[in-house]
Amino acid sequence: MTDTASLAKEYKHSHPIVFMFLVLPFGISSGYVTVAYSYLFSKAGVPVDAIAALVGASLLPHIIKFLWAPLVDATLSLKKWYFLSGLVTAACIFATGLLPISQASLPIVTVVIVVANVAVSFLGITTNGLAAYDIPPEMKGRVSGYMQAGNLGGAGLGGGAGLWLAQHLSQTWMATGILGIACFLCCIGLFFVKEPQSTVKVAKVLDTMQNLFKDIWVTLKSRMGFLAIFLCFLPLGTGAASNLWAAVAGDWHASADTVAFVTGLMSGIITAAGCLVGGWICDRMDRKLAYVIFGLTEVICAIVMAYAPHTEIMYIVWTSFYAFSLGMCYAAFSAFVFEAIGKGAAATKFTVYASLSNFPIYYMTIVDGWAHTHYGPAGMLNTEAVFGVIGIVLFFLLLAYVNRRKKIPVY
Repeated sequence: MTDTASLAKEYKHSHPIVFMFLVLPFGISSGYVTVAYSYLFSKAGVPVDAIAALVGASLLPHIIKFLWAPLVDATLSLKKWYFLSGLVTAACIFATGLLPISQASLPIVTVVIVVANVAVSFLGITTNGLAAYDIPPEMKGRVSGYMQAGNLGGAGLGGGAGLWLAQHLSQTWMATGILGIACFLCCIGLFFVKEPQSTVKVAKVLDTMQNLFKDIWVTLKSRMGFLAIFLCFLPLGTGAASNLWAAVAGDWHASADTVAFVTGLMSGIITAAGCLVGGWICDRMDRKLAYVIFGLTEVICAIVMAYAPHTEIMYIVWTSFYAFSLGMCYAAFSAFVFEAIGKGAAATKFTVYASLSNFPIYYMTIVDGWAHTHYGPAGMLNTEAVFGVIGIVLFFLLLAYVNRRKKIPVY
């Protein structure tokens, strides 16, 4: 047996649960904006479309983060990047608590939130890179489930715990201080994962960048890579309505404590469960088909919620079903992308897909906010469902086209 083969046999990959903890700050920073901040600004009299714009601004860095992702693969180490981004993220989350909750403060709040999301995007990039190298192919669905459980579960924690703390502590900065410390403590997870040996870094920076972009191009033009790119733009499985649950809670007569619990802690647990179930399923069937099926469950949930009685109990029931289906969607998307990217410049390649996948979340959040303003809560949910059906049809049309075109290479 060769030395390389011996080393491969001796190396034991990290347990996927490590990556769930590493990605928690990514979810916490998002959840605090979409749940806690949305509810607090709504109660302060800020209109839903303005809140939707704030949420949309927090998503913008994640749409264009592929622009700085190569820095992670080409410089420093993945662990050093994680530590630095975790530190800045924690500081920015704390800073938001020092600003007043009012429409007049929205511009400066938006700036701080954008900076926080730029910082936390580096944290997500490094976590994806570590997972791509560490986890074997047959477990890509499982690690995707754990990572999305950390992402979406963290969003529930950041939103629910953040709102509860903001409601029960005398000063808002106390709540954001606690969340900031929690984010920074996630750096402990770095002790339980191995720093990978890069296959693109060489002595000369220009040669490193050339290797990096060549690896990206090979992946993007492969059949799996091409399908994954198209999937990123579809308004399917976006979970955009969940970004506005707190802002529209009044339409279902939901109290502050209900919103904090249902869209926060409870949503985090349910979404995490959906991620784990979805990841498990994705290791046992075609991951593309799994994503479409899970996206369809989200569409059905939106339609039923639109026409069910608009009461607090229905708010609890259907936002919970929506959270579970969203967890499955996110796990399936990540599993498909991990399957498509392989290793090489893994952090950058995953980020390209992750960045593009935020585009439909962004525009659907804006569309949902617009639909609510003009057509009410039922119109918002029906609009999202229609877009989801269009996404399913478009994906099957492209899949049929790709299957007929033999000249799209498979690597």
